Amino acid sequence: MERKKITKGFWIKIFSAPILVFLFGVFVMPPIYDVLCEITGFNGTTGRVETEKEYSYDENRQVEVSFFASTMGGFPAQFGPKVNSMMVTPGKFYTTSYIAKNNTDETIIGQAIPSVAPTDAALHFKKLECFCFNRQVFKPNEEVEMTLRFVVEPELDKRIEDISLSYNFVKLES
Repeated sequence: MERKKITKGFWIKIFSAPILVFLFGVFVMPPIYDVLCEITGFNGTTGRVETEKEYSYDENRQVEVSFFASTMGGFPAQFGPKVNSMMVTPGKFYTTSYIAKNNTDETIIGQAIPSVAPTDAALHFKKLECFCFNRQVFKPNEEVEMTLRFVVEPELDKRIEDISLSYNFVKLES
């Protein structure tokens, strides 16, 4: 049996395949994943509303929304909700805030990544105004109150009585 010669083209294919897979995973998949999460509410991604529209709602129905906060390791700021929870009527808009304090003598830039649990509730948790929509710049030793205006849509499954909204603040490079 005659042995086949390994060509230069073979080695190019062997080494370029993992590089192409890596580049696809790093540059192509995240935007696709973000769009998928936005559409489906998968992974607790919340939706956005552009205006404060009128919903019909039941005054007797109440849902508890709990607020949580964390920071990425090494993020030099304190970050937390102004209130830990609130009772809301699905269909009404509510406003609350989170407080962040830069504990350094340097300007830091970060962005809050939201997550809602249970996942089914994420489809009906809509934000009109949120600090998570944009990068946040914190001046040295600055304390900032950041607004969140939201609505839980009345179409939320009646079995869901508690919703958790969590933000993880991550440091961004300037």
